[in-house]
Amino acid sequence: MNHSPADDHPATPSTDDPSATLPADPPAEPATCPAAAGAPALFTWEFATDPYPAYAWLREHSPVHRTELPSGVEAWLVTRYEDARQALADSRLSKNPAHHAEPAHAKGKTGIPGERKAELMTHLLNIDPPDHTRLRRLVSKAFTPRRVAEFAPRVQELTDRLIDRFAESGEADLIHDLAFPLPIYAICDLLGVPPEDQDDFRDWAGMMIRHGGGPRGGVARSVKKMRGYLAELIHRKREEPGDDLISGLIRASDHGEHLTENEAAAMAFILLFAGFETTVNLIGNGVYALLRNPGERERLQRSLDAGEEELLETGIEELLRYDGPVELATWRFATEPLTLGGESIEAGDPVLVVLAAADRDPDRFPDPDTLDLARRDNQHLGYGHGIHYCLGAPLARLEGRTALATLLNRLPDLRLAVEPTDLRWRGGLIMRGLRTLPVQFTPERTAPAADATSTL
Repeated sequence: MNHSPADDHPATPSTDDPSATLPADPPAEPATCPAAAGAPALFTWEFATDPYPAYAWLREHSPVHRTELPSGVEAWLVTRYEDARQALADSRLSKNPAHHAEPAHAKGKTGIPGERKAELMTHLLNIDPPDHTRLRRLVSKAFTPRRVAEFAPRVQELTDRLIDRFAESGEADLIHDLAFPLPIYAICDLLGVPPEDQDDFRDWAGMMIRHGGGPRGGVARSVKKMRGYLAELIHRKREEPGDDLISGLIRASDHGEHLTENEAAAMAFILLFAGFETTVNLIGNGVYALLRNPGERERLQRSLDAGEEELLETGIEELLRYDGPVELATWRFATEPLTLGGESIEAGDPVLVVLAAADRDPDRFPDPDTLDLARRDNQHLGYGHGIHYCLGAPLARLEGRTALATLLNRLPDLRLAVEPTDLRWRGGLIMRGLRTLPVQFTPERTAPAADATSTL
């Protein structure tokens, strides 16, 4: 299924934050911390392509770093592993935007565009205990190991049918043709969105991604459409419940769990909104990392050819650490003064934990800039830490493993169709992912015929 940023994500750690995206053009004077002389430029397009050298500088010279974000909001960036773990689990850092010290008109810059007006604020990315505990308990039933294991055949079916659509052509854009539709259709199935409506969700989700680096209006309009549909769907599920997550939320509401309709709609919304892009990026970044590291890719290929699963299991964790789908954990706000990494954080200050920097901290991971699919001691923070640990991590791992293994099995000579310098990364503060991933391969001659007009 956020799937998610690294906080409570239904299928992978928090959603992209279009409110703090890169500008349409690189800023003339990129944001830096005035207190840290020599700090690298942050949030430029060059930085988005490869942020890791800048993060290495911050870890060494300014590990808890105050900066102005492209949105104009000032926040602290936490880049060392131990500081990051502390921040992710610190109850003094609230998820509730109400604790932001900025004026009311500025608070909207730290959330998903349109969610406030659409009354969709009451979801796991915006609340603290005890409400967080109550809502997470209700939703967690959908992501038990048993439930995810039961869903594995459907994920495999979706993966094969998507690959069937391009396997005979010898070329594809793996973002558009596989990484994007797979988690959308999977999470729609899990939530109980009827097949005839799932393409609408794909369109709305596509709008959210396409507008991630631009105006908030496009995202807000998609949020409004999704909110209207969810209200209608909740009504229909109340009349005709099924064995799906939305029906489960309604049953909980009807049996004393005190889940309001707005809460049910907000939960379904965040699972859809945050529950797909982390998996899009896990697959896209993962395939790209393998193509850029042919020795590790061949190692995994040999393991899969031998019918082994162990390297695939450790490999997914290493891909999450090496270039994971969530660059920064979603927003936190200090509820009282505190000290983090030697810096004094004031009440109301926003704090952003840089997962991508923490997961390449050499004090925690030996040779952190090297991709090692067999890495054992790999307690990465790609799915967060503490009570906001990614709720959908089991489903995200399943989708990532299935997509990678199936691609390598069916298209063993998969290769980039463009130079790496021609690829572009989507602008955004929270998520990290490619806009496109053009590949070439030897066409499959026996790919099953697929009806390109059918809903998966």
